[in-house]
Amino acid sequence: MRRLLRRLPLAAVVLWAASATAADSPAVPDTLVQRIAACTSCHGEHGEGGDNGFNPRLAGKPAGYLHRQMQDFQRGLRHYEIMEYMVSPLTDAYMQEIAEYFAGQDVPYAKHAVPPTTPVAMARGEQLATQGDPSRGVPACMACHGPNLTGVQPDTPGLVGLPYDYISAQLGAWRTNTRSTVEPDCMATIANRLTAADVSAVSAWLAQRPVPADVHPEPAGSVKPPLRCGVLGG
Repeated sequence: MRRLLRRLPLAAVVLWAASATAADSPAVPDTLVQRIAACTSCHGEHGEGGDNGFNPRLAGKPAGYLHRQMQDFQRGLRHYEIMEYMVSPLTDAYMQEIAEYFAGQDVPYAKHAVPPTTPVAMARGEQLATQGDPSRGVPACMACHGPNLTGVQPDTPGLVGLPYDYISAQLGAWRTNTRSTVEPDCMATIANRLTAADVSAVSAWLAQRPVPADVHPEPAGSVKPPLRCGVLGG
């Protein structure tokens, strides 16, 4: 009992200090911006993209596309450990809310370095992006992602302003089955019809393409893609 009594003053001091610290600490605002701090820590404050070549821009992408990517990570169709962990507890409605937030962000595009590429390779990249390669059954990137490669509502992303490293890594992911979506998975089909040299060439051409004045996705129904891509819930 005497030992207990001797400890009481110290315990009181500890409790007082804890309560004083809590009283002095500002309350964390319960806002969407605060709750998605984990997203913006990698993808930039407004989803403008990370400072490396692998954390892509989210700002301005169609909400349907962003929502589907979170669904794909959550359902094990797309693999990246950090993203799989981050979205695992989220409800579908919350993922839609996050997607709509980033889709509404309008911030400048960053410029990214492009590795040295031969004129022949750059010409091949332009061919694939603008005309495709009918001999391999590869449609043009523009056939699905819009004439200005800014994407198409509601769920086809823009390709402008993306770094070479990100584009080539994603094409590689489709080729190795670490990125997929529900069937029919048109990008997996296309990526596996490209050679490694084609992947490098089209990534370089897309990465160096100037960002157009109007970067908004094309309206829904304005582009009729040659392939029907899978959409969760669609």
